[in-house]
Amino acid sequence: MPSAVSDLKTRMLELSAPDTDGVLRGGTAKRAARTALVMGALVQLWNEAVCAVPFDVPGRGVALAAVGSLARGQIGPASDLDLVLISDGHTLGHEQLAELANKLWYPIWDAGIDLDYSVRTVAECEAVTDHDLPAAMGWLDVRAVAGGGELVMRTSTAILERWRKAARKRLPELLDSAHVRLKRFGQMPYVNQPDIKESRGGLRDTVLLGALAASWLADRPHGRYDASVERLLDVRDCIHMAAGKDTNLLLAPYQAPVAAMLGLADPTLPSGAREAKSIDDLQTLLARLGRTIAFSLDATAARAERTLVHDKPRFSFFQIRHPRAGGKREAPTFDVLAAGVAEHEHEVVLAPGADVQADGALPLRAAVAAAEHGLSINTSTLLNLRRAPIRYTEWTDETRALFVRLLATGDQLARTWEELDVVGLPTRWMPEWEAIRNRPSASAAHRFTIDRHMLEATAQLTYTRPDFLAAGVAPRTAEHYTSDQYTALLLAGILHDIGKRPGVTDHAREGARHARAVLTRMGFDPQIVHWATLLVREHLTLSQFASSRNPNDPEAGGELARRVEHDPVLLDMLFDLTRADMCSLGATAEEQISGKVGWSRWRAQLVTTMASVAQYHM
Repeated sequence: MPSAVSDLKTRMLELSAPDTDGVLRGGTAKRAARTALVMGALVQLWNEAVCAVPFDVPGRGVALAAVGSLARGQIGPASDLDLVLISDGHTLGHEQLAELANKLWYPIWDAGIDLDYSVRTVAECEAVTDHDLPAAMGWLDVRAVAGGGELVMRTSTAILERWRKAARKRLPELLDSAHVRLKRFGQMPYVNQPDIKESRGGLRDTVLLGALAASWLADRPHGRYDASVERLLDVRDCIHMAAGKDTNLLLAPYQAPVAAMLGLADPTLPSGAREAKSIDDLQTLLARLGRTIAFSLDATAARAERTLVHDKPRFSFFQIRHPRAGGKREAPTFDVLAAGVAEHEHEVVLAPGADVQADGALPLRAAVAAAEHGLSINTSTLLNLRRAPIRYTEWTDETRALFVRLLATGDQLARTWEELDVVGLPTRWMPEWEAIRNRPSASAAHRFTIDRHMLEATAQLTYTRPDFLAAGVAPRTAEHYTSDQYTALLLAGILHDIGKRPGVTDHAREGARHARAVLTRMGFDPQIVHWATLLVREHLTLSQFASSRNPNDPEAGGELARRVEHDPVLLDMLFDLTRADMCSLGATAEEQISGKVGWSRWRAQLVTTMASVAQYHM
């Protein structure tokens, strides 16, 4: 005999179907409709189970509750169900609870629906949530399905109160869980096949943010954040529809169908080109959504962490000049890091008296201070920095020097640049950046988006020149680049893929054209512009020669030497740029990876050998 949930999976998918043109519209309304459908089916299933067991199930003391996406009203077309059968511990015995549970769980399994279930007393719920962070966060969003709803409400209220009391102690654990996921799943804006739930900026971050808000340590954001969450849920729903199952991985086979359901496919383009562009636009959309969600979590977490420092009421900034309260409150301390920039509570903030609307260099000074001191920029400060009078056609000696210092901050560069990018500052310094911002690379070897890849490559460039020497070549006179040489190398790093634009077949040559325009406009010395432009134009040359030319062929070494104008320093710079570029790729098939990312021993040997041959021909 069919149960109330026998065809639930089919009905959920039918309710989620796109419009006749293949576009999925009204995602929020469809999620509400799916939630109502599932809740109604579960109520019927409860009634069937109550009638099927050989004992009376009272209306109080035992209940069925939903947690997870169903409780939040965010259930997807093929989502699993997170259900809890809860009792007060004495209304029904263990064997009776087990029998009732079997009457609930087995029909769901028979219907082909994934189920995450538990049977617990109120005391067991409280004990689990005290020690299990995911369980605690699950109970912060709970919805009574059937049975004694007051029992669910009482349990939820008790757990919420315990969460708030322990929030200060559990905040580090909560934030650490985000860092663990970051290491495992990466950042959604920069992964070509992301897990849109577990990756940084994904749906799991929205659950963490809700837990922070429930703790009363910080309020949750709204507006742009809410819109981003709903749009990311639309993406999740489309993945379910494309895959026909519960998955959060946006794998390559799903990307074109998902993009089409999101309305990103341009019908005026021919087949092939249409899919390629829609996937590109999908990745760009995900990068924007992921950045918004990740930034919102960071901002909320920072506010929550500050409450741990301030057990007493915060000292108002206006009290710096007008002390009040009889000296009972201690004024905030500011460690000045640069003109208009200070450190306060382990964050970079505007110094008292800084006039952001009159200082176009202030955003760069703040960025350099943050990166060089390993600090984050306060979120309110970031928003204020948008008001700075930045004009991409007006650069000074100070802003050029600050820009280069920012590029030279190594492993802090990407994090600081990401903070700046959230408020749109990089595109105000270089409008050309917008064309590659958030965009995936067409090459399968790339694991980052184009903009993040260039940041990762630039972060690996140092003052030290490479130590390879060809046989018979006299030792070099200097082991480090000069200031101008290093400046050119850094600028080439941040611009080497700036030419990767739709429809461009030779991105190195196109990039050189843009690099020359950008650096000339910035006012860099002509020699620096020449070096950086040449490196951008030739940044693929050494790797191409290494993989396709015979190192014993004199013509190969001679041509490579000519490409770098027979300049040993330029050859060193090209080698460093090539190594940094390749280290920022993903591992290719059959490579034995050495180092952190993609600079394999085999590839390193080929490139080093070819560079030595070119050096010999100089």
